[in-house]
Amino acid sequence: MKKKVLFVIDSLHSGGAEKSLVSLLSLFDYENYDVDLLTFKQGGLYVPLLSKNVTLINSPDIFSKMELSISNLIKSKEYKIALWRVNTSISLRVKSKITNIKHGAQLMWTRLDNVIPKLDEEYDVAIAYSQGTPTYYVAEKVSAKKKLCWVNIDYKFAGYNRKFDFEYYEKFNNIVAVSKVCTDVLKDVFPEFKDKIITIYDIISENLIKDMANEGQGFIDEYKGIRILTIGRLVYQKGYEYAIEAAKYLKNKNIDFRWYVIGEGDLKNQLKNIVKDYNLQDNFKFLGTFTNPYPFIKECNIYCQPSRFEGFGLAIAEARILNKPIVATNFDIVYDQIRDGENGLIAEMNGYSVSKNIQRLIEEKNLKRKIINNIKMEQVSTEREIEKVLKLLE
Repeated sequence: MKKKVLFVIDSLHSGGAEKSLVSLLSLFDYENYDVDLLTFKQGGLYVPLLSKNVTLINSPDIFSKMELSISNLIKSKEYKIALWRVNTSISLRVKSKITNIKHGAQLMWTRLDNVIPKLDEEYDVAIAYSQGTPTYYVAEKVSAKKKLCWVNIDYKFAGYNRKFDFEYYEKFNNIVAVSKVCTDVLKDVFPEFKDKIITIYDIISENLIKDMANEGQGFIDEYKGIRILTIGRLVYQKGYEYAIEAAKYLKNKNIDFRWYVIGEGDLKNQLKNIVKDYNLQDNFKFLGTFTNPYPFIKECNIYCQPSRFEGFGLAIAEARILNKPIVATNFDIVYDQIRDGENGLIAEMNGYSVSKNIQRLIEEKNLKRKIINNIKMEQVSTEREIEKVLKLLE
């Protein structure tokens, strides 16, 4: 008899965790497991890539209601939800000021916990594939013989409150971190759980990425200069201010380049305003999101990851698979993948340092050639990590 497994994640919109989950589910053992997937937001960029063996199940109604404006809720006569939304907004502002809980997911769960019903279905294994709301939901609202949760960020930098999370992580059989550095950080923050914290790297399929890089369309402009590419959500974590600042320095050096960004997020308008203030509209381009970003990676000259922190850095690994020279900032986990001067360049977290390292790749041809040759010799694919996942389900 097949075991029943539930995965829970915020959404299948753009993001490293989302892409990693889709890759994991493409390699899953469906002969022995029935798999359900619950996402709090419906639809998403990666839904077309999801295995047909996965059953999408409905999330609690409150999540779809939270996507509507209060005025639209009132028009729809959802008065109780509208009032709850108003009270929640007031309550969270007060709590953020008078408590040590600052992270949005933690604050929100203090309100959601009382209005979300328990899931009726019982599972052999339930997996929260991201920290925050998925973890709280699986811990509190799902009945399962075994519970697992994934942490795909540097916990110390992400702003979570340890005391708040402790009671939730206590309910899981294993806590999975997506890199060695992530694992070490979690063990340092939660020494009580060190025996159940393990490392399973995000699953990356080299063959799939190379195949997809040869499909679809990349850049459609006719630009012939240096193309720099960054992929990631337009959020504080990704450090786009450093990229825009670096672009300003490069332009002042009269370097012929265009910097392209694939991603969406809350900071889009703010970042566009900075680009306008620096008069970089011709040099810094926001492309939106794509189900298949790999043709863009294949066609770029330099990949840049200017993040403040990461859990692993999936886009870096994808750029390595496509043999692109990389400039990344010196967030802790970057050293899991990049050896400075050998298979990439590591910059300080400021625009000037990022620009100087990009300039080195443009001007020092021997250095660029060395880095590309070293990348070609590396084994980046992590498909065998699926064996660790399936072992946890036993």
